[in-house]
Amino acid sequence: MSGHAPPDFVCLGESMVTFLPSRPGRLADVPSFARAIGGAESNVACALAAAGHRVRWVGRVGRDGFGHHLVETIGAYGVDVTAVGRDPHRPTGVYFRTADDRATEAHEVVYYRAGSAASAMSPATVPYGSVADGRVLHLTGITAALSADCLALVRELTAPRPGRPLVSFDVNHRPALWRDGTAPDVLLELARRADLVFVGADEAQTLWGLMDPSAIRAALPEPGVLVVKLGGEGAVAFERCAASSPTPDTVTTVPAPRVDVLAPVGAGDAFAAGFLSATLRGLGMTARLRHGHLMAAAALTVPGDVAVPPRRAHADRLAALDAHAWGTLHLGPGWTGRDQEGPDRTGDDQEVRTP
Repeated sequence: MSGHAPPDFVCLGESMVTFLPSRPGRLADVPSFARAIGGAESNVACALAAAGHRVRWVGRVGRDGFGHHLVETIGAYGVDVTAVGRDPHRPTGVYFRTADDRATEAHEVVYYRAGSAASAMSPATVPYGSVADGRVLHLTGITAALSADCLALVRELTAPRPGRPLVSFDVNHRPALWRDGTAPDVLLELARRADLVFVGADEAQTLWGLMDPSAIRAALPEPGVLVVKLGGEGAVAFERCAASSPTPDTVTTVPAPRVDVLAPVGAGDAFAAGFLSATLRGLGMTARLRHGHLMAAAALTVPGDVAVPPRRAHADRLAALDAHAWGTLHLGPGWTGRDQEGPDRTGDDQEVRTP
């Protein structure tokens, strides 16, 4: 990625070293782990860079071996990491997880992130200029939960101001990080200040007692685009119409393709990356949702949290299928036809369509 051209996307948040189990089972029984990287915002950044976009990740890591590994690995995807802070006093966060689906009782995850370098992000440690020159700024609710300083930073970045980039916000509710009971109010506040919001119907049910997508939209009327993820069933997008329209929203629902899941992690981040990429390219709402599903399928069919997406031409062909062909699509490991390789450069993108 060129260090001179402004980025298409800036993604801000904590990235951690992830330890993946060598076999299924309880953490107490797993004999060894493989090292990888994880973090919602850096996952999105890596996927977008692999899809051919100019991307900057802004975060904070310890001045330790794990921090060096994170920066080098994320940078290898083509992500600009020059704005990552190095903290000499706080460690890089790490976590261990089992191979089981997060939705099952067998799933275990153990975080060692309290007091991490990322928790020291604040308006004082993250210069506004490092995040404001992108066309899209992507944030999540995870950052807001890390510390009071992190919450202050997210509030500053979502505050209305002249020249603010389009703000994308993934609610990404992590109950273990919100022990003071403030999650429902804080995450609703932040989501209502964003331009484009992603939220799972299951998250909305937990946070606000809302499961129906229309009810979720009623609680979040401000964003120009709201995407409600329905798990394996698909996703529905609400897009604000012009002021002269007789209806407030255009509503688009797209089912998810059938996927043979290898590892049920990273799909939400990948979906956001696919949707954001298609948004930057000026594609229609059905295509945006389909690209989100395809990027999620790429993540679900590899072991780690980050997957290289299919070539853009391949994804465009699949996204253009008729309704019947899309409904019969079945994707398994290796479907993208790509290994861990360089970014997909296919020319300049169209301008952002601001919701």
